[in-house]
This record gives sequence, structure tokens and C-alpha cells, in this order.
Amino acid sequence: MTASARSLGAGVLHPGTAATRFSLNRHRPPEDLAPFVDFCWVVRWDLRGEPAHEQAILPHPNVNLAFEAGGPAVYGIDRRVFARKISGAGAVLGIRFRPGGFRPFYSAGKISTLNDLVVPAGDIFGPTADRACTAVLAAASSDEAMIAAGAGLLRAAGPRPDPVIDQVAAIVDRITADPGLRRVASLADVFGLPERRLQRLFAEYVGVSPKWVMRRARLHEAALCADAGGNVDWAALATDLGYADQAHLTRDFTATLGVPPSRYAAEGR
Repeated sequence: MTASARSLGAGVLHPGTAATRFSLNRHRPPEDLAPFVDFCWVVRWDLRGEPAHEQAILPHPNVNLAFEAGGPAVYGIDRRVFARKISGAGAVLGIRFRPGGFRPFYSAGKISTLNDLVVPAGDIFGPTADRACTAVLAAASSDEAMIAAGAGLLRAAGPRPDPVIDQVAAIVDRITADPGLRRVASLADVFGLPERRLQRLFAEYVGVSPKWVMRRARLHEAALCADAGGNVDWAALATDLGYADQAHLTRDFTATLGVPPSRYAAEGR
């Protein structure tokens, strides 16, 4: 495998180990789908003759559409650590939507109704989803060809531009740019929105609350620091991330990732 730990980026836990088990390439979306799509990703692995690998992922506040051998599926925001086991050889195309970007494709209700669920894509896009998946997997030797086949499904859905997507995506960007941000009221003031309106927008478009996004941004930053190697001053990091003290960071990290941050860092080394 040739992917570097750095290319795997935030979200993939213990990326140094992950890079030896599979490759992950990210691509900008086709220009006409950029209002809705954050990026496209392709994972490839060849573990034939080797043990299966289980990869843990700390999800972001994004809905994903995946085209894989088991069929196409829409992955709502998983509020826990997500684990996936791979074995043999294979490839998957994923489309990660911008925060709020899946709303024009989902007529069944608020995006929050997808939380912690994996929904067959045919339930949302109809029978064309399975045909698109067949085309994607038939093009598995080329990232570009896979993306082109997957993009066709989104175009056929005819999504309409929605200015609210830009609004909520900008709010999420503001949170992730400052993992130390702690108060939803302060965030609402920055964007000139009543706090209750902000909460409703996130439930309908993003799927999770602003507070959840803030907490997850802090954990992503803590995991990145741990994965970077070297000694981490956890007390200083806790302060930088807006925690009252190191104990609060440790409790939050342990409750979500299952191990304290110092142990997580040691496991990575």
C-alpha cells in the first residue's frame, strides 16, 4: 500500500497502521456537484493471504454515499466510532457530502433521521442506484471512471441549489477551524441567528447539533495530535481545546474512543 499516514487525514484512527493496510485517495467533486459534495474518496486494499483488518473511524458531520460490493448505501452521521473490517481485495467509491449537502437528495425528512443508520441507496435514489453501483465497480481500475459513474446518479436526482447549504457549511467550517469554541450562543451571535433557529437548521440540514460538532471537532484535534507522534502535553492541549482541565479531555476522549488519549497515542506508536 502506498498511502501515507498524512494522506489519510483526520477521521481515520491510527493512520500510520491504516496506511499499511489500504490506500485512500481523495478527489475534488465534479464542478456541477461541488455545491453539494465535499469530496469523493476511493479506498483500495489487497489483503489476500494476510489477516483481515478492522479500521476504526471517528466520523465527521457529513453524510456519505458508498458504492461497494455489498451494494450502494447511504451512511448517516454515526455518533459513535465507526468500525469496518476489510479482507481479501476490493475497492470502494465514496461520496462525502458537505454539511447540509445531502438535504436536496433526501425528501423523507430531516437529515437527523439518518443518524447512526446505513440505508440502502435504492431506498432514496430508486433502482438507478444499483445500476450506478454496477457501473462504479466495473470501473474499479480508475478513480476518475468510478467517480464519473457515481456522479451520474447524483445528477439524475436533479438536486436544486439551496443557499442554506452554504450557510450551515460555513457554520461547521467555523467550528472546525476553532476546536476550542465551546458555546452555541457565541456561535449563533457570530452568524446573527437566534440559537433556537441554529439548532433547527442543524437538525434539518446537518443531522447533529452544533454542540455535537464542537465536541467532535475537539476530539478530532486531540486524535490528530496523538497520531502525530512525540510527547503530547495533554494538559496544555486540553486548555487549547477549551476543556476545563485535562481530566475533562480524558473523560470525553475515553467515552468516545474507548481508551484514554495517552493510551491511544501509545498504541499508535
